[in-house]
Amino acid sequence: MLSLSEEQRMLLDSLERLAENEFADDAFDWQGETPWENIELLADKGYLGINIDVDYGGGGMSELEAIMTIETVGSVCPDTAQFLYEQQMVAPRAIEMFGSEAVKEEYLPPVTAGEDMIAVGISEPEAGSDVGAMNTTCEDVDGEFRLNGEKVWVSSVEEASAAVIWTKFPGEGLGSVLIDLDDPGVEMGTHNRNMAGHTQSQFYMKDVHVPKTHVLTRGKDAFKEQLKALNWERLGSATLGNAIAHAALERALDYAEDRSQFGQPVADFQGIEWMIADATKKLQASRALTYQAAIAAEERGRIPDRLQTSIAKLYSAEIAEEVVSDSLQLFGANGYQQGHPLEYLYRMVRGRRIAAGTDEMQKNSIADVVRDDGLPSLT
Repeated sequence: MLSLSEEQRMLLDSLERLAENEFADDAFDWQGETPWENIELLADKGYLGINIDVDYGGGGMSELEAIMTIETVGSVCPDTAQFLYEQQMVAPRAIEMFGSEAVKEEYLPPVTAGEDMIAVGISEPEAGSDVGAMNTTCEDVDGEFRLNGEKVWVSSVEEASAAVIWTKFPGEGLGSVLIDLDDPGVEMGTHNRNMAGHTQSQFYMKDVHVPKTHVLTRGKDAFKEQLKALNWERLGSATLGNAIAHAALERALDYAEDRSQFGQPVADFQGIEWMIADATKKLQASRALTYQAAIAAEERGRIPDRLQTSIAKLYSAEIAEEVVSDSLQLFGANGYQQGHPLEYLYRMVRGRRIAAGTDEMQKNSIADVVRDDGLPSLT
């Protein structure tokens, strides 16, 4: 589907072999736990932080290669791909884009070495999709920044050492800062486990000291750039959804060929063939939308287009859930049992319609662009 360079093809071929040989056997044993063994192996082989600069231990490639690695690994082991998505497309990427040199040198190498994670705190009890309603503030008090507020639904806090925090700078608007999660004034609240078994945490910040070097974005124009960068997170989320759908459909295909009913393989029944055809059509269309948006972003200097990104993220979230549901249906009662790969994928894929911007927010974004700029042209 893509016109890959020789370097990209070699990267994906070797990564696919590694995933099949090393990750496949226990791919569905993690049940939301971070697969550190897999992460360390990826780091040893140079596949972790593929889009982070080589000066900080990364691969020095682009976000396009990064989402390729997410899809390749996620088709085999979705929990390993979840780590790649979070640590290549979200908080560490914000640090590399907006952080001071000292901050990048301190925080990025442990991530690319597979030794650490960095979380991102955006949501609050009264501010989810409406980030403008957040109450977390970072104020300049006698020449020092003090951070106060609360964050909820933050992933990976139990294992991460630091977090990128979205905050208000009074009188200036939104911005972001980096804090250590063991800083004085950071107090952990509840740790909740979502449907897929991933932990999402609540924590409080009271007069947390933020060094000036740890201010990532501040001021209207700077934060606009961070919002643009957030579109890469949406493309990463779309890629993860595509990978989960691929993993489900591939297992369903194998089962349909092996399972016989009424004297023939289940896959020979026309109704099943149509289900397979529809699922394949949806998945290929979603992959095309995702990669089209990623390639266009690279051509524009690594700046994703809001409309393309929102469409790709929304469509992937919708079809991934449909494909996984149909794949589970093909397994019948077997797929519905706890501990079955399809049961886990079904729980995991539901989060794609919420994380990185809900379906409803993506629809709002699409409509806003079309109303302002008209329908996209053919050129």
